[in-house]
Amino acid sequence: MLLNWTVMILYNYFSAMFVGPGYVPLGWTPEKSQDCMYLQYCKVCQSYKAPRSHHCRKCNRCVMKMDHHCPWINNCCGYQNHASFTLFLLLAPLGCIHASFIFIMTMYTQLYNRISFGWSSVKIDMSAAKRDPRPIIPFGLSAFAASLFALGLALGTTIAVGMLFIIQMKVILTNKTSIESWIEEKAKDRIQYYQTGETFIFPYDMGSKWKNFRQVFTWSGIPEGDGLDWPVRDGCHQYSLTIEQLKQKADKRVRSVRYRAIEDYSGVCCPVTKGVKTFFTTPCTEEPRIALSKGDLILATRGLKHWMYGEKILISAADGGIRERGWFPRKCVEKYQYDSEMDQPMDGEKKSK
Repeated sequence: MLLNWTVMILYNYFSAMFVGPGYVPLGWTPEKSQDCMYLQYCKVCQSYKAPRSHHCRKCNRCVMKMDHHCPWINNCCGYQNHASFTLFLLLAPLGCIHASFIFIMTMYTQLYNRISFGWSSVKIDMSAAKRDPRPIIPFGLSAFAASLFALGLALGTTIAVGMLFIIQMKVILTNKTSIESWIEEKAKDRIQYYQTGETFIFPYDMGSKWKNFRQVFTWSGIPEGDGLDWPVRDGCHQYSLTIEQLKQKADKRVRSVRYRAIEDYSGVCCPVTKGVKTFFTTPCTEEPRIALSKGDLILATRGLKHWMYGEKILISAADGGIRERGWFPRKCVEKYQYDSEMDQPMDGEKKSK
């Protein structure tokens, strides 16, 4: 049984790793040219982002139905390997539970055969068992320590990976991905903020958990569809989600605040020269940092107490410049007040607090 668990776990693990999520073809455009207005354009892949696809900075490609980039498989979890990845998350805890049962019963039986009860004390003799037959494999102090350590690893893996499996099943049963769940939450916040009276309905929820489940898990092992076109529920448009993404992108641009760099920043993760608080409160994320030079302009879209996230604007580039996104210390910038028509700084610039 342990060999069976091992084979199934490794099979799904390597399938998720080497099969990959599936990528949007380079240079892809929708069949109808008028549909391009509903899609975002990826400058890296030189193609439009198909519905449910997102660009991964690690893979440097647009991933079909991207859920997240997993460092443990060194690949993205997406359209083609979502089922294999989820099965791996299920089988790993089951195998660890089986192994935990073996470890517990082994330690229990071996300690029970070596325990001696006295009137006022309990002694354990690890040198040999009291009863015959003796175990084929000697069980001494080192074996007990190794079994206890392995039991801790098995239980820890069961809890950690099991929680990831529950999270994945929640999004699969609603036919979403982790990114799409986040987009849906932002849609609700946008509608509530502007009081538009809209009602955002997630277009890919088939209305049945079984139908949603079948979108990922099939008997053939090949997910339904081609990763570019997706079935939608009644009353929804094929590009309902991408239109909402465009609205959120425009809203983010409106809410962004322009800053100007007043100090140089090399782009290191934990800068020592920017203060103790900045050093110890660096964002715990895989998102990049951006290097700043004095005078650079940045559009900040979100921030923490000592850090900000935004896009650096290169003035020399056309149409607003090529933007490089990442985190930077709040201490290195100040708010840049400018005239929207002349794009010149105004009097009374104040350093942001």
